[in-house]
Amino acid sequence: MDRRHFFGTSAAVAGTSLAGCASATMGNSAAGRTPFVVPTVGIPIVGSDEVFPVRRIYCIGRNYRAHSIEMGSNPDREPPFFFQKPTDAIQFVATGTVADHPYPSLTKNYHYEAELVAVLGKGGRNIPVDKALDLVYGYTLGLDMTRRDLQRAMGDEKKPWEIGKSFDRSAPIGPVHRLAQTGHFRQGAIWLKVNGQTKQNANLNQMIWSVAEQISKLSEANELFPGDIIYSGTPENVGPVVRGDVIEMHIDGLPNLSVRIV
Repeated sequence: MDRRHFFGTSAAVAGTSLAGCASATMGNSAAGRTPFVVPTVGIPIVGSDEVFPVRRIYCIGRNYRAHSIEMGSNPDREPPFFFQKPTDAIQFVATGTVADHPYPSLTKNYHYEAELVAVLGKGGRNIPVDKALDLVYGYTLGLDMTRRDLQRAMGDEKKPWEIGKSFDRSAPIGPVHRLAQTGHFRQGAIWLKVNGQTKQNANLNQMIWSVAEQISKLSEANELFPGDIIYSGTPENVGPVVRGDVIEMHIDGLPNLSVRIV
């Protein structure tokens, strides 16, 4: 099921929670009727008829040592950095399904990146590390799909590389598991396969910056709010996929996520 179809049908199921999110967002704007409807983006919550409303998608770059090195960075001295994807980058992938994921335009080098995703139920500014995990509502897993050739070309020209990261359906994601269902993820296997062949294989404890540290650092630059989600970085051995390839990713304690490139 694609994102537009899913959210068109889910609004009636979770109208109360989505309306609350929309009202909160509109509270900072001029009141009044709008000329058209902009759908709210949400992710189903496991064991509930609710959906998690997505406000912002943050992604940390180069957060595993070996991946940082393969991307040409020095992990021993580089401070954490973040970029954002638009909320309509979300492509919800139901557990037990293989979702069709469209190969995007303009690229000839389309890459996978497997990541743990933290979703926030609370917000704040300048959150200390020892309080940061109090903001976490739950976790899921996701893919940070990347038009690598476009990202690298823009980087070489010292231009912003959103075109390589921030495009339609560039954030396939599984359902949200509440914290009580999983606990916090500090270690455990994270792997990705393409057509059954292992490409990425690491442990979450190899992150340079932990989820708590990511939340703390983000809150220094931006006030965080409920509905923010954080893609926490990918291990080494990112690589290309082509039409017909099937990606399967895994994190210990979460159901696998699978997509087929079409």
